[in-house]
Amino acid sequence: METATEAIRIGELAERAGVSVRALRYYEEQGLLEPERSPSGQRLFPLGDVERVRFFQDMYAAGLTSADVAQLLPCIETGHTDAEQRRMLRAERTRISEKLEQLRAALARLDRIIAITDTHP
Repeated sequence: METATEAIRIGELAERAGVSVRALRYYEEQGLLEPERSPSGQRLFPLGDVERVRFFQDMYAAGLTSADVAQLLPCIETGHTDAEQRRMLRAERTRISEKLEQLRAALARLDRIIAITDTHP
């Protein structure tokens, strides 16, 4: 049975999180991941980093930068924010919400085109 303290190697983390090893090295360079090292120098990550990397991917997909994600990590880990972090969170939420509305409008237009072309092949 896996435990939260189980350590996994970089390849396994990449596979479980659905990212490349290169992406994990980038996250490490950005200070977003802090692996331990085995006696032979291999990176060892806590199993909990799978969910952490998925969070990074979600935030990047939403348009946040590595710096933004780094600013959010203490909030997630402690459950507390300062005024600047709350401002950034609210601004990003507004930006994402606006983008979501744009995407919904584009999706509706595509649905209309598909419906028209399905009836007139």
